Amino acid sequence: MKPILTVFTPTYNRKELIYKCYESLRRQTNKNFKWLVIDDGSTDDTKELIINWKEEADFQIDYIYKKNGGMHSAHNTAYENIDTELNICIDSDDYMTDDGVEKILKAWEERKAENIAGIAALDLYETGEIIGTKFSEGLREATLFDIYHKYGIKGDKKLIYRTELTKKYPYPEFEDEKYVGLAYKCHKLDEKYKLALVNEPVCIVEYMEDGSTKNMLRQYRNNPKGWCFYRIENLKIPNTSLLYRFKECVHYVSSNLIVKDKNFLSEVPYKGIMLAAIPLGCILYSYIIFRTRDIRNL
Repeated sequence: MKPILTVFTPTYNRKELIYKCYESLRRQTNKNFKWLVIDDGSTDDTKELIINWKEEADFQIDYIYKKNGGMHSAHNTAYENIDTELNICIDSDDYMTDDGVEKILKAWEERKAENIAGIAALDLYETGEIIGTKFSEGLREATLFDIYHKYGIKGDKKLIYRTELTKKYPYPEFEDEKYVGLAYKCHKLDEKYKLALVNEPVCIVEYMEDGSTKNMLRQYRNNPKGWCFYRIENLKIPNTSLLYRFKECVHYVSSNLIVKDKNFLSEVPYKGIMLAAIPLGCILYSYIIFRTRDIRNL
């Protein structure tokens, strides 16, 4: 029988960490899933490890190797190859709760509807503490944007989406860059759909010292075109606050200064806000350049 859920894991040189993810999948109380590993150009024998696991696992494992292109590129490859009804991304340094798949499939059976893009569930720290806050009692459906900006929910949440929808909005890939904000796809789906909110943890998250949180300034400097695209898309989100738009404009200005696009005002929305954001955008640009002065395309 064809699985309902694909758990996909983008990985790059995480051979020493990805075993936690694999072991958590072996412990699942419901095996109605398959695991898709997207190897984003690893050089640490990840391939051999996954091939060995394929031979011993009691669930389907698919492995795809691709040239290194960054997280959004790995997501594009995943969505092109997923053929199950639902999908969830579990990063290579994270792992699922033992009943994570069971909770997801049970919630989907109860909550699936045409206007529902998928499920938002909870993440845990390894200590067992919930990351951020739970969903408000009585709040059953919301867009991802409203979860944070209207209802004030805090912390990362684990997103499970209908595959037919995630295929609709591939991330753009810019030459010599390796980052586009993953929330772009979610915000596009927000335009027509909501998420069913489930106050159950399905994933345990380990924040790595070499992860993207610590390296955000590096991401800003090395991927300015991707960030420009992301900021413009965020400015298209309807009914956002003036403060939200101003912050996005500040970041857009700083990224464009890195790109050195002199015509960056020609097609932007909210030109007045953008003009007002230029001074702070210049300051942010200077801060990024100063803090990353020893970085050269890392």
